[in-house]
Amino acid sequence: MKAKTVLPAVAMTAVSMVLTLAVVMMWLGAAVPWPVALVVGLGIDGGWLATLAYERRLAAQGDHNRAVTAVGWSFGVLAAGVLVAHALTSDDSAGAWLAVAWLPIAAKALWLVHSLWERTALTPLALDAIRGIQQEARDEAAVARARLRAEAATEETRLTAVTEAGARVARVQAETAQRLAGAWSTLETARKGEETGRALTSVTSPVTPGVTPRWELPVWGPTDPVPALETAAPALTDDALDTLVHNIRHSQTPPLSYRDMAGRFRAAGHSASEVRLRAAWKRVAA
Repeated sequence: MKAKTVLPAVAMTAVSMVLTLAVVMMWLGAAVPWPVALVVGLGIDGGWLATLAYERRLAAQGDHNRAVTAVGWSFGVLAAGVLVAHALTSDDSAGAWLAVAWLPIAAKALWLVHSLWERTALTPLALDAIRGIQQEARDEAAVARARLRAEAATEETRLTAVTEAGARVARVQAETAQRLAGAWSTLETARKGEETGRALTSVTSPVTPGVTPRWELPVWGPTDPVPALETAAPALTDDALDTLVHNIRHSQTPPLSYRDMAGRFRAAGHSASEVRLRAAWKRVAA
């Protein structure tokens, strides 16, 4: 992985240094002796390379010096300026020389990228740990998604079952109501029939001579309490009830039990609820 960043930087550096030295030799060689031009070219390349080596040493120690970095970039800009100046003053292939004038700056940029890579590089153990954490997170996310999908499918199945059960109940209720309505209609038809009404006349209770009681349909639904008959005996007060219970209980010796007393009380035609009668018995027997 380290070679992917350092090899392009080394190659770009070598090309830019050779190109800078060649341009200085061609450009200044016509004006000054070639040894002088060689010294100038090697000076530019040497300063560039020296600052780069010092920056790499500081980076290996985990340190950084802004002054050295500024000097290195200055040499890079100077080399690029020499190439640009040569391209502008050259009569032949000016465009070609100008096109390669950016190589020194590009070499510095590649070394910057390499230094950034070194600052963020991790050991294989750390990379394996990170991959393990990422894989664990992906596994947990997949399990959570599968659980949510399963719960959603279960809830959908439950709702479908409840809906179908409700529909079946509604159908049964509708069919029952329809059958009950048909039976009620049949009863109503039977009640209104002349011969059927005569056959179903109530004969279980005494009737007034010459009067035929009308057979009525049973009530379907809420009912109102039946009012007491006008001929019914008035309700007894507690004192009157106590007196009757006392007299019946002591009508013979020994006194009657509650069951015998209640039988004689009702046989005599008296009327009272079981609750009131038992309460009167307790008051008398106390």
